[in-house]
Amino acid sequence: MSNETIDISIIAPLYNEEQVFSLLIERLTAVINKCGFSCEVILVNDGSSDATDRLVEEQCKKDPRFTGVLLSRNHGHQLAVTAGLSYVRGKKGAMIIDGDLQDPPELITDFYKILNDGYDVIYAVRKNRKESMLKKMAYKSYYRFQKSISSFSIPIDSGDFSMISRRVVDIMNDMPEQSRYLRGMRAWVGFRQKAFVYERDERHAGETKYSWSKLFQLAFNGIFNFSDFPIKIITRMGFITVLVSLIFFGYNLYRKLFYNDVPQGFTATILTIILFCGVQMISLGIIGEYVLRIYNQVRNRPLFVVDKVIQEGKEKTE
Repeated sequence: MSNETIDISIIAPLYNEEQVFSLLIERLTAVINKCGFSCEVILVNDGSSDATDRLVEEQCKKDPRFTGVLLSRNHGHQLAVTAGLSYVRGKKGAMIIDGDLQDPPELITDFYKILNDGYDVIYAVRKNRKESMLKKMAYKSYYRFQKSISSFSIPIDSGDFSMISRRVVDIMNDMPEQSRYLRGMRAWVGFRQKAFVYERDERHAGETKYSWSKLFQLAFNGIFNFSDFPIKIITRMGFITVLVSLIFFGYNLYRKLFYNDVPQGFTATILTIILFCGVQMISLGIIGEYVLRIYNQVRNRPLFVVDKVIQEGKEKTE
């Protein structure tokens, strides 16, 4: 397949998806056989510890419409998608799906129609999540909090499942930030964007690869990369603590002048110390988050390391 004949590249990051792999390939193959436009599929193996890497190689050598990008280790979902974006050959754009089949690849035709209507980003909005009540509440609260503090509009309840035009692919490939939050980057690019509401499926096999710690890391990237709220809150906390101190000072002065009685003991002192120490620790933590991101950025390490690429049925060592 030459670059000129490929319309859309489908990117599917994979991490330990051996159990669902055959069904994923079956559905992707059915989609690209009947969609009515030319597609390639980019399977990104994100350092899987099971047989996913072998399955990717076998599929890509068997069907030249599949390209395999095998990373040197587990880099995480956001960087795996980033690796896939760097190998996109579709002249009209790319579609990003999860390899666990929670994102139905059959929707590609609907997305493609909207893309041809002049939109650059079609992002999927989940109508009904298949997670626990706790996760649903956490997601809902986070997306609304993020939207309220972001310096630009980031759609709520949307994930990485999307179709983006070729020019958006190129712009995102030129964005060098280490702490990737793709749905924020996608929204930041701008152009015409449209929501596509869909019913998200359950995982067909295996377990979610996003632990609570990884979800928090992703959430922090969304907050610190696309909002100045955290750094501004330090100033606000400073004003609040000064105000509390002045109120406490005024209270003591009032008691002294009118009652000749000043509250004594360790309680007030300890509470004051705890308050100021807490504010200082929070402030240092917020500054540390920004410093860490600056540190990671100035090291200028590559975002990911590719072990090998299988394209057009042939293996290419990077």
